Amino acid sequence: MRGRFGWARAAVAAVLLCAAAAAVSAGLHGADVRRGPVPELARRSATVTAEIEITGDPWLSGPRVRGDHAAPVAVLARAEVRVVEDTDGKRVRTRTPVLLIVDTDVPAPEGSAGDDHVPAPPAAGREGAGDEESAGDDRPAGDDRPAGDDRPAGDEKSAGHDRPTGGAGPVEGERPAGRAAWLGLTPSTRLRVSGRLAPALTDGDRTAAVLRVRGRPEPRVVAGPNGPQRLAARLRAGLRKATDGLPADARALLPGLVVGDTSRITPELDDAFDRTDLAHTLAVSGSNLTILLALLIGPPGLARRAERRGLAPRLGLSLRATALLAGALTLVFVMVCRPDPSVLRAAACGAVALLALATGRRGSLVPALATAVLLLVLYDPWLARSYGFLLSVLATGALLVLAPGWSAALRRRRVPPRLAEALAAAAAAQAVCAPVVVVLSARVSLVAVPCNLLAEVAVAPATVLGFAALVTAPVVMPVARGLAWCASWPAGWIAGVARTGAAQPGAGVDWPGSWPGALLLAVVTVAVVLAGRRLVRHPWWCGLLGLLLVLLVTRPAPLTRVITGWPPPGWRFAMCDVGQGDATVLAAGDGAGVVVDAGPDPVLVDRCLTQLGITRIPLLVLTHFHADHVAGLPGVLRGRSVAAIETTGFAEPAAQAEFVRSEAAERHIPVTTAVAGEERRAGPLAWRVLWPPESPRSPTGGRASPARPDALPQPEGPNDASVALLVRTGGLRLLLLGDLEPPSQQALLRSPAAAGLAGVDVLKVAHHGSAHQDPELIRLAAPRVALVSAGADNPYGHPAPTTVAALRAGGAVVLSTDRDGALAVGGTGGTDGEVRVTRAR
Repeated sequence: MRGRFGWARAAVAAVLLCAAAAAVSAGLHGADVRRGPVPELARRSATVTAEIEITGDPWLSGPRVRGDHAAPVAVLARAEVRVVEDTDGKRVRTRTPVLLIVDTDVPAPEGSAGDDHVPAPPAAGREGAGDEESAGDDRPAGDDRPAGDDRPAGDEKSAGHDRPTGGAGPVEGERPAGRAAWLGLTPSTRLRVSGRLAPALTDGDRTAAVLRVRGRPEPRVVAGPNGPQRLAARLRAGLRKATDGLPADARALLPGLVVGDTSRITPELDDAFDRTDLAHTLAVSGSNLTILLALLIGPPGLARRAERRGLAPRLGLSLRATALLAGALTLVFVMVCRPDPSVLRAAACGAVALLALATGRRGSLVPALATAVLLLVLYDPWLARSYGFLLSVLATGALLVLAPGWSAALRRRRVPPRLAEALAAAAAAQAVCAPVVVVLSARVSLVAVPCNLLAEVAVAPATVLGFAALVTAPVVMPVARGLAWCASWPAGWIAGVARTGAAQPGAGVDWPGSWPGALLLAVVTVAVVLAGRRLVRHPWWCGLLGLLLVLLVTRPAPLTRVITGWPPPGWRFAMCDVGQGDATVLAAGDGAGVVVDAGPDPVLVDRCLTQLGITRIPLLVLTHFHADHVAGLPGVLRGRSVAAIETTGFAEPAAQAEFVRSEAAERHIPVTTAVAGEERRAGPLAWRVLWPPESPRSPTGGRASPARPDALPQPEGPNDASVALLVRTGGLRLLLLGDLEPPSQQALLRSPAAAGLAGVDVLKVAHHGSAHQDPELIRLAAPRVALVSAGADNPYGHPAPTTVAALRAGGAVVLSTDRDGALAVGGTGGTDGEVRVTRAR
């Protein structure tokens, strides 16, 4: 009996010992965070002067639309306070981790342009999450992004999707030179700064406080980075320089594939990788190291044999020399990609994969993986609360435990060996990781496995060529550029796979983003796996289910319309559900539509236009330049031909107006200015511009010809300068008022156009149904249907009950996107015709 249960007692003892060691390590690390004067100063919101050391690459907070404006973008960085001095002049040496927040008005630190620094990465894209007020303050304890990205995220519930929703454009008051200098700071750089401390709002965070840097006195560099960090920074900067001339996607993606530098990843490309579960390719992972080591030692099972392959035997290296070189390569990998927890985790997982390659005994490597995980958690207990760490461990475990058996089963059914191994690896990782991913993203990707299969063939050549460019850039830049150009082809392929997969209407399905939802998905996954074992014996059933899955993902418009009723046949006008903002579409023929406003979110407006089947846009009207109407512009332009953009002549906010002009110029789309009295047609559509009147302010913000003495009052703000349209289509008359406020509504009533406003069929209520409406205009328009675009649970109370009551009192049927979702209008209109409104299902 004793022998029978001896192993159980030993296992329990080992588990208890590991748990005790982890508890001690966690307690010591937690005490380090709370030790010293910084936490107490943060609780008092004290203003301090501190000497800090940068411990990670700075990144940008994501542009976020708040109401009608874009929140300013700040530079964020993890740092350690080494010396702190409060207002009393008391200096204390300490070593306390903080999150550094540098607002846009803070100048570059003195001395940041010296020889110890390298050019800053581009200030755009994925490198950040949340806005400057939330970053670091409201993250959950596990601050890793899914699939191995360890940057702080604004909201783990969205799997890092709380990063830039994209396209919000520049923000007024930014100082690009100062921002670039802060972004160019290398880890281990020491600075002297002044700022206000605030507590980290999340208990259990690895940072003790948040330090918001002030511009006076000006920050200055005390000491430059150490040698290894300086070398790593120059290598990374050389890779960015080598990729400068590549196509946009390859230029953004290649540094991320090689060293995890995602500073050039745009929000749109980032979202595509997230929707296809390819985000792990943008983060430093064990696969990067595994590819390089496999290049050195050759294929599985041959590393210790005489017939071993790879570069090592060709170079005449012995087994011992090969092992030493592999270890040195691992150290260089960690140095170049930064010795952050994510990189150390990748090195550990890569070492496990290296053992698999060297021995060919994958099943016996589970204890090695467990040991690596235990050592990493003891080294950095914060990893135990990291979603990224959990996903990495699960994925590696799936590759070691499930993938070999699944691959063998596929080979027995005559699937080619390499295809079987790749398919088994992708399916195993997806099956095991999906329940955790759904907690973060509240959605399940239906294209993850095929997209990972298609991308996998290009990851190895892109990584190898990219590392070659990285190494040669400091020595022979022309050669590095040539290697980067070669790597751009597989990198472009990966980006194309992500964009194509994400563009499919059924790329993913919504799922409860909670642990009960994760448990339900795990049960469903197990059921699917068990059913799949039976189905593989029946090829016809497999083919039929595969066809159904393709139809579910691609959702051909005719089939989708029959099943869902959306978009309804004969629709004339559609209001997209884009949250707190405006985006509407006027049908202008087969696949064509005049789009009025782009909403605040590129992803949502792109999804809406895709569902409506819009591929051609003869005209895009941006009623005014508030962010909730123009920030989604990249989503409208994505994959569609746009003939022209028409805007208001009131070019404020200036930063958003410049954003629109730059997006249009990049795609060679002409921009014109709408003026009252203008009439145009597109297919069955005819419309007249009602507002704004001819303005003394030019589209570029300069002065134009003086207004005539009899001209209407000029708008005093962006809302009052909104483009208002009277549209006729298929017998329907629609009045689109943008965000006009009562002064402009009253002026519109006094204009010659007022005679044509009586008795419209559909009214797009101004300013999201706010309480600021002119009752006389509502009475004159007397709409049969009034539509409001507002976000669910918006903080403004839109639509206002008084406005809804006034519209209903006039006989209108009032619908709003916050309650009814996307809306489509059809019918013949007129006094004897009908007006049909369909809700999206």
